[in-house]
Amino acid sequence: SMYSMASIPRDRVGYGSRVELEDLDDETTAIYRIVFPEEVDDAPDSISISSPVAQALLNKSEGDEVVIRLPSSVRRYEVVAVVTIHEDA
Repeated sequence: SMYSMASIPRDRVGYGSRVELEDLDDETTAIYRIVFPEEVDDAPDSISISSPVAQALLNKSEGDEVVIRLPSSVRRYEVVAVVTIHEDA
């Protein structure tokens, strides 16, 4: 694998992280796990690391604001919590 555990950040969003987001416009929350594309089918809350949402989240920390530009809208989120793969193991 091109990712060694040692290279994955411990305090920021990376591969394997579970990220809790709050939508700043409607105050809903969602949890996503960032995985490789071939792993997406394994978990209902997983998103591909290559997806626009995951790309916007990478290297963000708790408390950061994330703006995700989708074809039809712009969504603003706050990163409420990050559980890295190290903590999840």
